[in-house]
Amino acid sequence: MPDQDAIKDHKHLQFLGEQLHEPNLWHLNRHSVAKAFAVGLFVAWLPIPGQMVVAALAALYFRANLAISVALVWITNPLTWVPLFYFAYRVGLAITGLTPPAQHFDFTYENVIAHLGALWAPLFFGCLLLSSLCAIAGYFGIQYFWRWYVTKKWQHRKQLRGE
Repeated sequence: MPDQDAIKDHKHLQFLGEQLHEPNLWHLNRHSVAKAFAVGLFVAWLPIPGQMVVAALAALYFRANLAISVALVWITNPLTWVPLFYFAYRVGLAITGLTPPAQHFDFTYENVIAHLGALWAPLFFGCLLLSSLCAIAGYFGIQYFWRWYVTKKWQHRKQLRGE
C-alpha cells in the first residue's frame, strides 16, 4: 500500500478534496475495520469489473479503512471467481425458483454468453443475497471479535497486576 501522504497529494486524486484526509480511512479502529469488512465483502460478491475501484469509493463514502476494503475484494480472484459465482448462481436459482437452462449445463464461457438471458437473474439475486449476508456477518463479526479481544487483554492485564 502506498504511503497515505502520497495518496493524499496525488494530482489525479485531488478531485476527492478533503475526503482523503478522513482519519478512519487510514487508522485501524473497531469501527473503521468493521465497516471495511462490510464494504470489502459486499463488493467482493459483485460480478463486476473494477471491484477495487468500487470498494475504494465505498470506503471513502462510508469512512471505512481503505486498505482493508480494497484488499478484501481479492476474495474473488482469478482462482476463486468461477466457484464463488457459480455458488451464487445456484443460490439465486434456489431463491428465485428458476431452473437452469439445461440439466447438464457446461459452465463454460461460450455457454454462459449464449445463455446470458437466463443466467443473469439468478446470478444477480444470488450475488445480492450473498454480498448482503457476508457484509452483515463481516461487520458484526469484527465488532464482536474486537470487543472480545480487548476484554481478554484487559482481563489479562488485571491478572498480571494481581487484582
